[in-house]
Amino acid sequence: MAYNPKQDRYDKMIYNRCGHSGLKLPAISLGLWQNFGSVDDFSKGEKMVRRAFDRGITHFDLANNYGPVPGSAEENFGKILKKNFSGNLRDELIISTKAGYLMWPGPYGEWGSRKYLFSSLDQSLKRMQLDYVDIFYSHRPDPDTPLEETMMALDSVVRNGKALYVGISSYTAEQTKKALAILKTLGTPCLIHQPKYSMLERWVEGGLLEVLEEQGIGCIPFSPLAQGLLTDKYLHGIPRDSRAGKPGASLKTKDITKERIAQIKRLNKIAKKRAQSLAQMSIAWLLKDPLITSVLIGASSVAQLDDNINSLDNLQFNEEELHAIENILANSNTDASS
Repeated sequence: MAYNPKQDRYDKMIYNRCGHSGLKLPAISLGLWQNFGSVDDFSKGEKMVRRAFDRGITHFDLANNYGPVPGSAEENFGKILKKNFSGNLRDELIISTKAGYLMWPGPYGEWGSRKYLFSSLDQSLKRMQLDYVDIFYSHRPDPDTPLEETMMALDSVVRNGKALYVGISSYTAEQTKKALAILKTLGTPCLIHQPKYSMLERWVEGGLLEVLEEQGIGCIPFSPLAQGLLTDKYLHGIPRDSRAGKPGASLKTKDITKERIAQIKRLNKIAKKRAQSLAQMSIAWLLKDPLITSVLIGASSVAQLDDNINSLDNLQFNEEELHAIENILANSNTDASS
Protein backbone atom coordinates (compact mmCIF):
# COMPACT_ATOMS: atom_id res chain seq x y z
CA MET A 1 0.00 0.00 0.00
CA ALA A 2 1.33 3.42 -0.95
CA TYR A 3 2.37 5.66 1.92
CA ASN A 4 0.33 8.82 2.37
CA PRO A 5 1.69 11.03 5.18
CA LYS A 6 -0.84 12.21 7.74
CA GLN A 7 -2.22 15.64 7.02
CA ASP A 8 -1.94 16.72 10.67
CA ARG A 9 1.70 15.62 11.08
CA TYR A 10 2.91 19.11 11.99
CA ASP A 11 0.16 19.98 14.45
CA LYS A 12 1.64 18.59 17.68
CA MET A 13 5.40 18.52 17.14
CA ILE A 14 7.51 21.31 18.62
CA TYR A 15 10.00 22.96 16.25
CA ASN A 16 12.97 24.88 17.64
CA ARG A 17 15.22 27.31 15.82
CA CYS A 18 18.73 25.96 15.39
CA GLY A 19 20.95 28.55 17.02
CA HIS A 20 20.90 31.84 15.10
CA SER A 21 20.16 30.16 11.77
CA GLY A 22 16.96 30.21 9.76
CA LEU A 23 16.47 26.46 10.18
CA LYS A 24 14.08 24.85 12.64
CA LEU A 25 14.40 21.26 13.82
CA PRO A 26 11.82 19.07 15.55
CA ALA A 27 12.32 18.80 19.30
CA ILE A 28 12.89 15.09 18.74
CA SER A 29 14.86 13.72 15.79
CA LEU A 30 15.37 10.10 14.74
CA GLY A 31 18.86 8.63 14.53
CA LEU A 32 19.57 5.52 12.46
CA TRP A 33 22.67 4.45 14.37
CA GLN A 34 21.15 1.05 15.14
CA ASN A 35 18.27 -1.11 13.85
CA PHE A 36 18.49 0.09 10.25
CA GLY A 37 21.43 -1.98 9.01
CA SER A 38 21.63 -4.91 6.60
CA VAL A 39 21.24 -7.33 9.52
CA ASP A 40 17.95 -5.73 10.59
CA ASP A 41 14.35 -6.10 9.42
CA PHE A 42 13.92 -3.59 6.59
CA SER A 43 10.12 -3.40 6.88
CA LYS A 44 10.42 -2.63 10.59
CA GLY A 45 12.78 0.25 9.90
CA GLU A 46 10.51 1.52 7.15
CA LYS A 47 7.53 1.55 9.52
CA MET A 48 9.53 3.53 12.09
CA VAL A 49 10.57 6.18 9.56
CA ARG A 50 7.01 6.54 8.30
CA ARG A 51 5.61 6.74 11.82
CA ALA A 52 8.23 9.30 12.79
CA PHE A 53 7.28 11.52 9.87
CA ASP A 54 3.58 11.10 10.61
CA ARG A 55 4.27 12.43 14.10
CA GLY A 56 6.15 15.48 12.87
CA ILE A 57 9.76 14.25 12.95
CA THR A 58 11.38 15.81 9.91
CA HIS A 59 15.03 15.26 10.85
CA PHE A 60 16.72 11.91 10.22
CA ASP A 61 20.36 11.51 11.24
CA LEU A 62 22.84 9.04 9.77
CA ALA A 63 26.60 8.52 9.38
CA ASN A 64 28.70 6.76 6.78
CA ASN A 65 29.51 3.86 9.11
CA TYR A 66 26.03 3.17 10.51
CA GLY A 67 24.88 -0.39 10.04
CA PRO A 68 25.98 -3.04 10.49
CA VAL A 69 27.49 -3.50 7.97
CA PRO A 70 28.94 0.00 7.64
CA GLY A 71 27.04 1.96 5.03
CA SER A 72 23.96 -0.25 5.09
CA ALA A 73 21.87 2.15 7.18
CA GLU A 74 22.32 4.79 4.48
CA GLU A 75 21.49 2.25 1.78
CA ASN A 76 18.31 1.19 3.55
CA PHE A 77 17.32 4.78 4.26
CA GLY A 78 17.79 5.57 0.58
CA LYS A 79 15.43 2.73 -0.32
CA ILE A 80 12.88 3.98 2.23
CA LEU A 81 13.08 7.48 0.75
CA LYS A 82 12.68 6.31 -2.82
CA LYS A 83 9.71 4.11 -1.96
CA ASN A 84 7.86 6.44 0.41
CA PHE A 85 9.00 10.06 -0.03
CA SER A 86 8.67 10.79 -3.70
CA GLY A 87 7.90 14.14 -5.27
CA ASN A 88 8.34 17.19 -3.10
CA LEU A 89 8.35 15.29 0.21
CA ARG A 90 12.15 15.42 0.17
CA ASP A 91 11.79 19.16 0.71
CA GLU A 92 10.04 18.47 4.02
CA LEU A 93 12.98 16.48 5.37
CA ILE A 94 16.24 17.39 7.06
CA ILE A 95 18.72 14.59 6.35
CA SER A 96 22.17 14.55 7.91
CA THR A 97 25.17 12.31 7.64
CA LYS A 98 28.65 12.30 9.11
CA ALA A 99 32.20 11.19 8.36
CA GLY A 100 35.09 10.63 10.74
CA TYR A 101 35.22 7.03 11.85
CA LEU A 102 36.78 4.08 9.99
CA MET A 103 34.87 3.32 6.81
CA TRP A 104 37.33 1.63 4.45
CA PRO A 105 40.92 0.29 4.70
CA GLY A 106 44.02 2.29 4.06
CA PRO A 107 45.23 5.77 5.08
CA TYR A 108 42.25 7.62 3.54
CA GLY A 109 39.38 5.75 5.19
CA GLU A 110 38.83 7.68 8.41
CA TRP A 111 39.42 10.89 10.41
CA GLY A 112 39.25 14.40 8.94
CA SER A 113 41.34 14.88 5.81
CA ARG A 114 39.86 16.68 2.81
CA LYS A 115 40.40 13.49 0.79
CA TYR A 116 38.39 11.35 3.20
CA LEU A 117 35.55 13.81 3.82
CA PHE A 118 34.96 14.42 0.12
CA SER A 119 35.08 10.73 -0.77
CA SER A 120 32.87 9.77 2.15
CA LEU A 121 30.15 12.28 1.34
CA ASP A 122 30.13 11.21 -2.32
CA GLN A 123 29.68 7.59 -1.23
CA SER A 124 26.94 8.54 1.26
CA LEU A 125 24.99 10.44 -1.40
CA LYS A 126 25.15 7.44 -3.74
CA ARG A 127 23.97 5.07 -1.01
CA MET A 128 21.03 7.31 -0.11
CA GLN A 129 20.32 8.16 -3.76
CA LEU A 130 20.42 11.87 -2.96
CA ASP A 131 21.84 14.93 -4.68
CA TYR A 132 22.60 16.62 -1.37
CA VAL A 133 22.25 16.28 2.40
CA ASP A 134 20.90 19.05 4.57
CA ILE A 135 23.65 18.74 7.21
CA PHE A 136 27.12 17.22 6.86
CA TYR A 137 29.15 16.66 10.02
CA SER A 138 32.75 16.14 10.92
CA HIS A 139 32.00 13.15 13.14
CA ARG A 140 35.02 13.57 15.41
CA PRO A 141 38.07 15.81 15.73
CA ASP A 142 41.22 14.54 14.03
CA PRO A 143 44.37 14.89 16.16
CA ASP A 144 46.68 14.67 13.15
CA THR A 145 44.94 16.71 10.44
CA PRO A 146 45.07 20.52 10.72
CA LEU A 147 41.70 21.78 11.84
CA GLU A 148 41.83 24.30 8.99
CA GLU A 149 41.87 21.45 6.45
CA THR A 150 38.84 19.74 7.99
CA MET A 151 36.85 22.96 8.20
CA MET A 152 37.83 24.00 4.66
CA ALA A 153 36.49 20.65 3.46
CA LEU A 154 33.18 21.34 5.20
CA ASP A 155 33.06 24.78 3.60
CA SER A 156 33.74 23.26 0.18
CA VAL A 157 30.92 20.69 0.33
CA VAL A 158 28.46 23.53 0.95
CA ARG A 159 29.85 25.60 -1.91
CA ASN A 160 29.72 22.53 -4.16
CA GLY A 161 26.03 22.05 -3.38
CA LYS A 162 26.43 18.68 -1.69
CA ALA A 163 25.33 19.96 1.73
CA LEU A 164 23.23 22.93 2.83
CA TYR A 165 24.73 23.23 6.31
CA VAL A 166 27.65 21.80 8.26
CA GLY A 167 28.11 20.66 11.82
CA ILE A 168 30.60 19.06 14.17
CA SER A 169 30.26 16.20 16.62
CA SER A 170 32.12 15.35 19.83
CA TYR A 171 34.45 18.36 19.65
CA THR A 172 35.51 19.76 23.03
CA ALA A 173 34.70 23.34 23.98
CA GLU A 174 38.16 24.55 22.97
CA GLN A 175 38.15 22.60 19.69
CA THR A 176 34.67 23.95 18.98
CA LYS A 177 35.80 27.56 19.49
CA LYS A 178 38.61 27.12 16.99
CA ALA A 179 36.41 25.29 14.46
CA LEU A 180 33.70 27.95 14.64
CA ALA A 181 36.20 30.75 14.12
CA ILE A 182 37.64 29.07 11.01
CA LEU A 183 34.21 28.37 9.50
CA LYS A 184 33.07 31.93 10.18
CA THR A 185 36.13 33.29 8.37
CA LEU A 186 35.44 30.99 5.43
CA GLY A 187 31.86 32.23 5.20
CA THR A 188 30.14 28.94 6.03
CA PRO A 189 29.07 29.19 9.67
CA CYS A 190 28.66 26.05 11.73
CA LEU A 191 24.98 25.21 12.19
CA ILE A 192 25.02 22.65 14.98
CA HIS A 193 27.03 20.52 17.39
CA GLN A 194 26.14 16.91 18.15
CA PRO A 195 27.59 15.84 21.52
CA LYS A 196 26.95 12.85 23.73
CA TYR A 197 24.76 14.22 26.51
CA SER A 198 22.37 12.72 29.02
CA MET A 199 21.64 12.78 32.73
CA LEU A 200 24.53 10.34 33.14
CA GLU A 201 26.94 12.00 30.68
CA ARG A 202 27.26 15.72 31.39
CA TRP A 203 30.69 16.77 30.13
CA VAL A 204 29.09 19.36 27.82
CA GLU A 205 28.17 21.42 30.89
CA GLY A 206 31.88 22.04 31.46
CA GLY A 207 32.12 24.78 28.84
CA LEU A 208 30.73 23.49 25.56
CA LEU A 209 27.15 24.66 26.08
CA GLU A 210 28.46 28.10 26.99
CA VAL A 211 30.42 28.27 23.73
CA LEU A 212 27.38 27.20 21.71
CA GLU A 213 25.22 29.82 23.40
CA GLU A 214 27.77 32.59 22.84
CA GLN A 215 28.20 31.71 19.17
CA GLY A 216 24.53 30.97 18.40
CA ILE A 217 25.08 27.33 17.46
CA GLY A 218 22.42 24.64 17.77
CA CYS A 219 22.86 21.55 19.94
CA ILE A 220 21.45 18.08 19.28
CA PRO A 221 22.51 15.54 21.93
CA PHE A 222 22.90 11.88 21.01
CA SER A 223 22.55 8.93 23.41
CA PRO A 224 20.02 10.80 25.58
CA LEU A 225 19.07 7.53 27.27
CA ALA A 226 22.68 6.49 27.96
CA GLN A 227 22.46 3.43 25.70
CA GLY A 228 19.31 2.27 27.47
CA LEU A 229 20.40 2.81 31.06
CA LEU A 230 17.83 5.60 31.41
CA THR A 231 14.93 3.29 30.59
CA ASP A 232 13.09 0.63 32.56
CA LYS A 233 15.23 -2.10 30.97
CA TYR A 234 17.87 -2.19 33.72
CA LEU A 235 15.73 -1.49 36.76
CA HIS A 236 16.02 -5.12 37.84
CA GLY A 237 19.50 -5.96 36.60
CA ILE A 238 20.84 -6.90 33.16
CA PRO A 239 18.27 -8.69 30.95
CA ARG A 240 19.38 -11.48 28.66
CA ASP A 241 18.57 -9.54 25.50
CA SER A 242 20.51 -6.47 26.62
CA ARG A 243 23.00 -4.88 24.24
CA ALA A 244 25.44 -4.67 27.18
CA GLY A 245 28.26 -7.12 26.81
CA LYS A 246 27.65 -7.79 23.12
CA PRO A 247 30.65 -7.44 20.79
CA GLY A 248 31.12 -3.82 19.77
CA ALA A 249 28.49 -2.55 22.17
CA SER A 250 29.13 0.89 23.65
CA LEU A 251 27.40 -0.10 26.87
CA LYS A 252 29.49 -2.50 28.95
CA THR A 253 28.31 -4.79 31.73
CA LYS A 254 30.91 -3.21 34.02
CA ASP A 255 29.03 0.09 33.69
CA ILE A 256 25.86 -1.41 35.13
CA THR A 257 26.81 -1.50 38.79
CA LYS A 258 24.56 -1.98 41.80
CA GLU A 259 25.05 1.70 42.57
CA ARG A 260 24.00 2.69 39.05
CA ILE A 261 20.89 0.50 39.20
CA ALA A 262 19.96 2.03 42.55
CA GLN A 263 20.41 5.46 41.01
CA ILE A 264 18.13 4.82 38.03
CA LYS A 265 15.53 3.30 40.34
CA ARG A 266 15.41 6.57 42.26
CA LEU A 267 15.13 8.53 39.03
CA ASN A 268 12.33 6.22 37.93
CA LYS A 269 10.34 7.11 41.05
CA ILE A 270 10.46 10.79 40.09
CA ALA A 271 9.41 9.93 36.54
CA LYS A 272 6.39 8.00 37.82
CA LYS A 273 5.28 10.97 39.89
CA ARG A 274 5.44 13.03 36.68
CA ALA A 275 3.30 10.39 34.90
CA GLN A 276 6.24 9.63 32.62
CA SER A 277 8.47 6.70 31.90
CA LEU A 278 12.13 7.10 32.87
CA ALA A 279 12.98 7.44 29.18
CA GLN A 280 10.41 10.19 28.69
CA MET A 281 11.65 12.13 31.70
CA SER A 282 15.26 11.78 30.53
CA ILE A 283 14.41 13.29 27.15
CA ALA A 284 12.33 16.04 28.75
CA TRP A 285 15.20 16.82 31.14
CA LEU A 286 17.42 17.66 28.17
CA LEU A 287 14.75 19.68 26.37
CA LYS A 288 14.11 21.86 29.43
CA ASP A 289 17.27 23.75 28.43
CA PRO A 290 16.56 26.30 25.66
CA LEU A 291 20.09 25.69 24.34
CA ILE A 292 19.01 22.21 23.21
CA THR A 293 17.56 22.40 19.71
CA SER A 294 16.57 18.76 19.37
CA VAL A 295 17.18 15.44 21.07
CA LEU A 296 18.40 12.59 18.88
CA ILE A 297 16.69 9.33 19.76
CA GLY A 298 17.04 5.80 18.47
CA ALA A 299 14.23 3.26 18.29
CA SER A 300 13.83 -0.48 17.83
CA SER A 301 10.06 -0.44 17.35
CA VAL A 302 7.18 1.88 16.53
CA ALA A 303 5.95 1.50 20.11
CA GLN A 304 9.28 2.66 21.53
CA LEU A 305 9.36 5.55 19.06
CA ASP A 306 5.88 6.67 20.14
CA ASP A 307 6.81 6.38 23.81
CA ASN A 308 9.82 8.62 23.31
CA ILE A 309 7.90 11.21 21.30
CA ASN A 310 5.29 11.32 24.04
CA SER A 311 7.92 12.84 26.32
CA LEU A 312 6.86 16.15 24.72
CA ASP A 313 3.59 15.96 26.66
CA ASN A 314 5.38 17.15 29.80
CA LEU A 315 8.52 19.25 29.44
CA GLN A 316 8.05 21.31 32.59
CA PHE A 317 10.01 20.60 35.79
CA ASN A 318 9.41 22.26 39.13
CA GLU A 319 12.28 23.23 41.42
CA GLU A 320 11.64 20.30 43.75
CA GLU A 321 11.96 17.81 40.89
CA LEU A 322 15.13 19.39 39.56
CA HIS A 323 16.69 19.47 43.01
CA ALA A 324 15.81 15.81 43.62
CA ILE A 325 17.28 14.79 40.25
CA GLU A 326 20.50 16.71 40.93
CA ASN A 327 20.87 15.01 44.30
CA ILE A 328 20.53 11.59 42.66
CA LEU A 329 23.00 12.48 39.91
CA ALA A 330 25.56 13.97 42.29
CA ASN A 331 27.97 11.07 41.78
CA SER A 332 27.45 10.67 38.05
CA ASN A 333 30.40 10.49 35.67
CA THR A 334 31.03 13.88 34.06
CA ASP A 335 34.06 13.06 31.93
CA ALA A 336 34.04 13.93 28.23
CA SER A 337 33.42 11.09 25.83
CA SER A 338 33.51 10.87 22.06
